Amino acid sequence: MLDRSAKGVFVIAPTPFLPDGALDLASTDRMTDAFIAAGASGMTILGVMGEAPKLTEAESLTFVDRVLKRTAGRIPVVVGASAPGFAQMKAIARGSLDLGAAGIMVSPTPGLKGDEAVITYIAQAMDVVDAPFVLQDYPQLTGITMTAPMIARMAADPRMVMLKAEDWPGLDKLTAIRRMEAEGKMPRVAILGGVGGQFLPEELARGADGIMTGYAYPEMLVKVCALMAAGQRDAAQDLFDTHLPLIRTEVQPGLGLAIRKYVLKKRGIIAHDTLRAPGPKMSKETAGEVDYLMARLERRERLLAA
Repeated sequence: MLDRSAKGVFVIAPTPFLPDGALDLASTDRMTDAFIAAGASGMTILGVMGEAPKLTEAESLTFVDRVLKRTAGRIPVVVGASAPGFAQMKAIARGSLDLGAAGIMVSPTPGLKGDEAVITYIAQAMDVVDAPFVLQDYPQLTGITMTAPMIARMAADPRMVMLKAEDWPGLDKLTAIRRMEAEGKMPRVAILGGVGGQFLPEELARGADGIMTGYAYPEMLVKVCALMAAGQRDAAQDLFDTHLPLIRTEVQPGLGLAIRKYVLKKRGIIAHDTLRAPGPKMSKETAGEVDYLMARLERRERLLAA
């Protein structure tokens, strides 16, 4: 099970589809193997980038089962279970845990008003899930702002083992949380950054334990974490900077998942870049820009390695 010592790179996996929109389970196997080979410490599935709302409950659990059978206990798997109602959340959470998931990720539902409403909602969600719990702090999506003191109150429940920190700007909040922990005002929880990996070196320098994102070159994220842990910040930043143009391109709101799946397809990690409708479609011009950035990235990495 997931606990508060978790660290490293938890790759957020997309859900691969066949051209007709059916689950692509062969690509699911290949993708899972690729992420483990890249050095992932864990995987997160059915997250924001997993198109979870487009799947039926049966499809969701079929996908969870396939990933868990492929990981075979080698790395922990976190399953996103955010849902408008607790009945759906419980069905996905309990089904996933019964299959062997290590933890469940939930964010506050949009529309909550006031700190107490948010804290009460998360407390109720933890009771529904009753398992290791990742709190996703993503106000750009939910419209809900959670302050460091609010997060400290939620962390009083030992089932909250991890914070996925995606507020933006959020580095000062990360520092505030770590300061509260050091002052004994809250227990220490694992913190993994997000927002596409855009601030990975800074997050690690501020005390994050790693990153939870789906950037299509997870091996880079693993190397940056290792270099930062070894005190080689300049080397980590140099490597990260070579990827920054593609990261910036991939995190474009509304288009990012299409780009991410396109890159994963070009890398041979999934067979198709299909998104279920409704979803964005890449223009040939955008594809050309991504092709250019990938080719440039490969050239620059060769130079760095020389």
